[in-house]
Amino acid sequence: MNKDIEPNPKKVKALDNYLLYIEFENGEQKILDMKENLKFKFYQNLKDKNNFKNVKISGINIEWETGEDIAPETLYYESIPLANFKGNLEELNI
Repeated sequence: MNKDIEPNPKKVKALDNYLLYIEFENGEQKILDMKENLKFKFYQNLKDKNNFKNVKISGINIEWETGEDIAPETLYYESIPLANFKGNLEELNI
């Protein structure tokens, strides 16, 4: 794998409090906090928690049924390693 290219996501799960758990092809596990994104019009539909929970992998991105998506570089560089996350992740069951 080219070290200049972000690893692709292979698993994504919506968590409480507008967090995403993302596992990448290289084995890294990260958390992305989406609360700031919800301030933008493009992500307004995701304020509905039922919509937010309908996230899936789509190629190298993640996307929702309502059309929102997040680019791979954002997923990778704006998320934090699972080991560094200070919040409660009981719902992960990992």
